[in-house]
Amino acid sequence: MNIITSSQNPVVKEVKSLKIRKHRDEKGLFFIEGTRFVEEALKEKAGICKIVITDAFHANPANGELLNRIKSAGYETYILSDRLFREISDTENPQGILAVIRRKTYSLEDILSGSSFLLILDSLQDPGNLGTIIRTADAAGIDGVILSKGSVDLYNPKVLRSTMGSVFHVPALYTDDLMKAIGIVKSAGFKVYAAHLKGKTSYFDVDLKKNIAVIIGNEANGIREEVAEQADMLVKIPMSGKAESLNASVAAGLLMYEVVRSRLKGDS
Repeated sequence: MNIITSSQNPVVKEVKSLKIRKHRDEKGLFFIEGTRFVEEALKEKAGICKIVITDAFHANPANGELLNRIKSAGYETYILSDRLFREISDTENPQGILAVIRRKTYSLEDILSGSSFLLILDSLQDPGNLGTIIRTADAAGIDGVILSKGSVDLYNPKVLRSTMGSVFHVPALYTDDLMKAIGIVKSAGFKVYAAHLKGKTSYFDVDLKKNIAVIIGNEANGIREEVAEQADMLVKIPMSGKAESLNASVAAGLLMYEVVRSRLKGDS
């Protein structure tokens, strides 16, 4: 293990830089924090580049098993003081362990291969919403997620915390041209449904058993009109109360689990 005592150390500078999307994109790296998250990364063999811990974490006997697994796997490990760790941490109460991860990259062909159930996100902005959607997508068995370039970064620390580790299980791709990507998805045999306030058909009344992709839009403005026009159908979520719309992650969850319900019912 390597001991770091200076805030000018390259490892400290690297982790600090990864708080900024530009640097995450340039380096193809991100970092995760917390015992549970690091354990999930180890379990998934998630491209760990290095692990950083505090001297207090290293000295705590309760962490012995995890530290032995890290050592056995041969990962570069660095020990910092609590003060230095707080400088690089993105949480108010750091647990004393983080891992720098190399991002896994996917092409649209990768996302489409063997898939039957995709989620398309147009200009989603809230980190908590995206993290919750990724976690729900993991639970619902989504095969892949396609995001417009203007969407919040999947590797934003707040998004990552909200995914609760599901970021390692759900293939995701950002595209510069969402409309072109939707066209390719349709050409691959997918029916594309857009959750839209102008939808005339309830999502209860469409066939969700075949290859489908569901579009969810921006929290404030919904799906851009030019994107909605690419859908095969606009669908609505029935609402009996006075609310005019739903939170994006709630809407996505309802639609994803209706697909799950529909397919389970179809198999019975």
